[in-house]
Amino acid sequence: MAVLNFKGKSFVQNHHLLVKYHQLVPRKDKSLTDKVSLYDNLIIHGDNLKALKALLPMYAGKVKCIYIDPPYNTGNENWVYNDNVNSPMMQDWLGKVVDREDLTRHDKWLCMMMPRLKLLRELLAEAGVMFISIDDNEVHRLRSLGDEIFGQANFICDFIWHSEGHTDNQFPVKICHEHVLCYAKHKDSTELGFVVDPNTRQESNQWKGFAENSITKNGPGNPPSEVTLPKGFPCKAEELSLPPTKIPTGLIEDLNSQLLTSSQLKRRYAGVTFPLRLTALEVKAFTLVKPCKVLSGWANLRKLSRFIENGCAPIPDGDAEVLSFYLSENGVVYYRRDRERARNILSVLQDFGTTEQQRSELETIGTPFGYPKPRSLIAHLIRIGAIDAQPIVLDSFAGSGTTAHAALALNREDGGGRRFILIECEDYAEKITAERVRRVIEGVPEARDEKLREGLGGTFSFFELGPPIEMESILSGDRLPTYQELARYVLLTSNIVKFLTKIRRKSM
Repeated sequence: MAVLNFKGKSFVQNHHLLVKYHQLVPRKDKSLTDKVSLYDNLIIHGDNLKALKALLPMYAGKVKCIYIDPPYNTGNENWVYNDNVNSPMMQDWLGKVVDREDLTRHDKWLCMMMPRLKLLRELLAEAGVMFISIDDNEVHRLRSLGDEIFGQANFICDFIWHSEGHTDNQFPVKICHEHVLCYAKHKDSTELGFVVDPNTRQESNQWKGFAENSITKNGPGNPPSEVTLPKGFPCKAEELSLPPTKIPTGLIEDLNSQLLTSSQLKRRYAGVTFPLRLTALEVKAFTLVKPCKVLSGWANLRKLSRFIENGCAPIPDGDAEVLSFYLSENGVVYYRRDRERARNILSVLQDFGTTEQQRSELETIGTPFGYPKPRSLIAHLIRIGAIDAQPIVLDSFAGSGTTAHAALALNREDGGGRRFILIECEDYAEKITAERVRRVIEGVPEARDEKLREGLGGTFSFFELGPPIEMESILSGDRLPTYQELARYVLLTSNIVKFLTKIRRKSM
């Protein structure tokens, strides 16, 4: 696998292990609960690298869905690289605003992202999923970094969000899309949500809970074979009587030697339909009354054989799905896949609102914010990634708190028990992030959305990032942490020691 190299990588690739463990200080005056708890919905004010480290003792391997919207590094955001990496070269970068004229801004962005992604991966559950919003400025570098941290095999999709953008501008190409990269911690053990894209046409069988189609499929990938449909094989017609097919001279030879598709064979041999009946087909009371031999290329041949071996009774086919086969009114073999829950996730995300619409809603709520992601977009991603009954959803670049709003709205909609963890480092963490969540929980009388006027319900506990726990201070009795914080620190430290010992043994 190709590896992305950048200035400062050697100093940050294990920096997440060296970040000091900071205390999480509860603030009851800023919370919306009678009992502030780290087991509640959480809003944390502080540097997200330190906050992620502080969450590890309680939440490592427990977060089902992560969504982050980091700086896009367009050069116009004026973000500051401020991780305390003890290296003269790295220290030269600290405290400097990153803008378009900074020739090392891409390196700095990667140095900022790498340790955060590593900690986020540690927090992710074994079957967890992570979504990262980004645009064309850094998507190729983020993809390389994500492949290195999560493993190329755990990449799920580059979702393309049709953001609509500012299509009235004067640029020669109107950019109206962004990316949402999706990674699994372990793809083989990950199951995405049973989500039907809202743009799926209304007449689609996806909405009906089943899918069906013919399984006759000739061509190079589906060589012809003879199948005996047994007595009792189901049919959609109550009664049907079809003689053996009149097979034109040369058809079987072409079918076997040239492996033509069904459409090519029909053009060459006008009037022929598949499958070819080698014996008569007789149906009464919706089932075959005697075996019928048919010849064609087939899709799902192995599953058809399993269905026949199972006495023509439906067979399991994946989670919450069953598969059956039947003859149509014309004697064509069809499959039918019935499912309790449908899944139709599309890689292009359309009609999920715009930042302008979301900004207007936030102004109505009384928490104005520039360029917020649409709530419906985040809700769709949560539906895809958080399939558990009581999933934890984390956003470490929380901004205006859209992720929490989306999770609460989904809980109100389907009675779910999603919990959220928000981390925001900026000063607006209380006045915008927490205040928005407070208002949507309690209700906003001026809101256009009826459910939002009533309030979505719920609670949250507000924490601030406290001082680091230093072993020297503990030994001297100076600035002792609470018992709970000390216990979490000991647990985290012991796990890090085990990890470092494992790495050392591998290198010996």
